[in-house]
Amino acid sequence: MHLPHQRGPLHDLPDTPEAYDAVLADVTEQALARITPDGNLEHPDAVDDIGDTSLGVTSLLAFAWQRTQDPRLPEGVRRSLAFHLRERVYVEDNPGYPNLKVRNSGLPYAHYTLAAGAHPIGDWPSTVWALLQTVNLLDTTDGLVDDEQRTELLELAHGYWRWLTEATFFNPQEAGNQAIGCVVGGLMLARHLPEEQGEAVRARALELYADKIRAHRVRDRGALLPPEHGGAYDNNYGPISLSFLAQAHRVSGEEIFAEDGDTLARYIDARLTTGGFDIGGPRYSEQHSGFESVLGLRYFSRRIGSDLGRYRGDTRWGRHAAQADGGIDGHFAWMLIWQIQDGTRWHREPATAAARHQLRSGTVSVAFADRMTPAVVEAGGTYYLPAAVNRQHGFGPVTDGFLHCRPMGEVRVRDLRADGLTAKLVTKPVVGRDHVLRHVRSLYVTDGTRLWMTVAVERLPGSPYLLAGLPYAADDGDRVRRVATGEVAAAGELRLTHPEPERTDHFDARSETTQELAAFALAADPRGYGNPDEGWRHLVASTALEAEPAPGVPGDLHVFAVRYGAEGPFSPEFELGEQGLTVRTEAFTAVIGEPAGDERGEPRLTLRG
Repeated sequence: MHLPHQRGPLHDLPDTPEAYDAVLADVTEQALARITPDGNLEHPDAVDDIGDTSLGVTSLLAFAWQRTQDPRLPEGVRRSLAFHLRERVYVEDNPGYPNLKVRNSGLPYAHYTLAAGAHPIGDWPSTVWALLQTVNLLDTTDGLVDDEQRTELLELAHGYWRWLTEATFFNPQEAGNQAIGCVVGGLMLARHLPEEQGEAVRARALELYADKIRAHRVRDRGALLPPEHGGAYDNNYGPISLSFLAQAHRVSGEEIFAEDGDTLARYIDARLTTGGFDIGGPRYSEQHSGFESVLGLRYFSRRIGSDLGRYRGDTRWGRHAAQADGGIDGHFAWMLIWQIQDGTRWHREPATAAARHQLRSGTVSVAFADRMTPAVVEAGGTYYLPAAVNRQHGFGPVTDGFLHCRPMGEVRVRDLRADGLTAKLVTKPVVGRDHVLRHVRSLYVTDGTRLWMTVAVERLPGSPYLLAGLPYAADDGDRVRRVATGEVAAAGELRLTHPEPERTDHFDARSETTQELAAFALAADPRGYGNPDEGWRHLVASTALEAEPAPGVPGDLHVFAVRYGAEGPFSPEFELGEQGLTVRTEAFTAVIGEPAGDERGEPRLTLRG
């Protein structure tokens, strides 16, 4: 079984002018074959997110005409534009729409679905998308349509802007990508309005960004991020927000968009595994964007100097939005146009500087969550998620059902490179159910192909073990395949356990249920509206790798040692001395300093191959 949405890295898609011309040529042939006598370019299977889609295909035809001067296109552009202006512009309030500030304003907006009163909550983003399709047409139809159509198009764009910013509450779904998209629409619209009017729209767009988006950023993993559907980041919509920040910077030149884009890009870089796998978010846990992310990932990969294109997108949408039959949909069409217009090329090399929430070398990576517990471990092409025991999630020592991974105080981090090895030492104070404070010292070392994790903690009562992850997925060519095992060895006894009861709050990796579906089943609200991350936190138990303590450890310590990415014998040695705990493996010797650290309390670590 493959994960449905995570496919090939986005930078693998050719982005030369010739490749894009081939995409536009395909769009042209599809559109000319589809257009109805009344000018409709909507895909016949489209139902949701439809209010801007015919206009989106129109904008692609206009853009293609700019590049090719294909004589078949002007008639199709004029006829399809007339269809939208005549059939898809709504000025009467949609029954049931809950977010109006002004009733019966008469301002134009777009429907999420065509039927009046059906799912009206989607009208705000649909109108943002319609605004963006409209301003893109204003950019590309000079000399292509007559003055009357062009004037009507400009009035429509201004009306959409006013509906979004005057007649309704701004950003009612707390969705950063929608909100920044609206700001981009205002910035692009301003360039087409008379000077005084345009300056007012531009100023309002910048004000909305500062007061309604930037001022409400949410902190996660050390970064302030635009909130996405009520959470800090969503692995589908987050990269789309990055694309909107790229376009905002391109059209306005305002450094605030570049600065915030750099922050979001570095955050994405830290959470992405080497293979581009990512998981989690307040809207969809495992769904991934495709072409909608390319502009932002490519633009900011160059700015921050790191390979963001390894992001595994949904390449079924690698060029444009498509329905199940592969036919073009028109949704988000402006993103294809913007990425063609932007001349930035991919930065394909990974960043080499150490980052707090990331350990990465070769084909091995660890993405750390806010509390510096691994969020995803990647080694040997397999991805391990935090396992769950007794409603607690993470990687760490377990005793009597209690997982020692939640810090009670400052978390310290030390990064080190030596002899071709990359290491990160994380030390955190943890309080158990017995109210005893213990220092958990976790050392992660990689040679680029294997990962060693060594965890030392003051001796625990009972029969402790290390919760060492939930094997979940593995690379399989340009796809990601579900798995329930991985290449793992441990110094003590290692077992792979599965929850026994067949209950919703128990996750067995051997089943064909994805993490996303399991998380939505536990969420408080329906799929697509609930928070799958929040639902997943209700998980009681999961498939788990459990490692017994290493035998023969001196002193009053429990030490757990696990190696990911290679099977076979694994017999590390441990020695306690004045400098701390010495760890010897087949690939390195490390000395983990005492919990007190140096004179500033920072952890001590030495490493050699």
